Amino acid sequence: MGPTASGKTDLALHLHALGGVDLISVDSAMVYRGMDIGTAKPEPAVLARAPHALIDIREPSDAYSAAEFAADARAHIAASHAASRVPVLVGGTMLYFRALLHGLSALPAADEAIRQRLEQEAAQSGWPALHARLAALDPATAARLHPNDAQRIQRALEVVEITGAPMSELHNADAAEPSLGRVVKIGVQPESREALHARIEQRFEAMLAAGFIEEVAALRARGDLHRDLPSMRAVGYRQVWDCLEGLIPRDELAFRGIVATRQFARRQLTWLRREQGVHWLDTGDGAVQNTLTDLLADVLG
Repeated sequence: MGPTASGKTDLALHLHALGGVDLISVDSAMVYRGMDIGTAKPEPAVLARAPHALIDIREPSDAYSAAEFAADARAHIAASHAASRVPVLVGGTMLYFRALLHGLSALPAADEAIRQRLEQEAAQSGWPALHARLAALDPATAARLHPNDAQRIQRALEVVEITGAPMSELHNADAAEPSLGRVVKIGVQPESREALHARIEQRFEAMLAAGFIEEVAALRARGDLHRDLPSMRAVGYRQVWDCLEGLIPRDELAFRGIVATRQFARRQLTWLRREQGVHWLDTGDGAVQNTLTDLLADVLG
């Protein structure tokens, strides 16, 4: 587990090369076909050599929930165990890890009438006004949402209306799934924040050079996607889409994308540091692969 650009994939490939390992992706953007450059998806040749389950399993027009991920991941974990292999889950979508490790509380299904009314209210007064309403009803959820995060503000208000309880309270009531067996949690990140920021900047610039804008332009040209879909809200994709729409000047795109990615990485680390029993590795250490191998030999006996 770790923030974006922290070196998770390289360590997972190292473990796969040792043999007896099945890789399972824990990434809410890599599930989508056609989203390759902006997700830093492993190259086809790499995936052929070291297959990752749960990559390229949905069209970007489709939804894919944390609950679906947990069910799919459990199936792959069971298959790996049945083959006497070790399942290694690698990624940075912390909600997916939470759903798998701790379960998800039973939130109510969507109510279209409530959603339409909230959208109408937002059209009149703006999402920041609805965010202020949410802050009064569910301050914990409102505190982690941007005032213009339409999708999540709408969902949080919807949940309060349907259940009469804040979403934050419902999320805290974990509905644990059956045990996964022994779990070893490994958190990876460069030792310093500056090193992580440098990695993020270098990778975003490399994505642009590799054709990230053209990738998003092709997705936009399909005609069945829009900027508020979960796939197009992925970090980087939203900024490139807005650039193509003329909402962000081209000469500001790299800066906006890098800032958004840094913010995303900070949120990932906030989630990860809440996890108990995590073994931390510094991916800036030249001997990190050996450190990982030694750690697993020690922990697993």
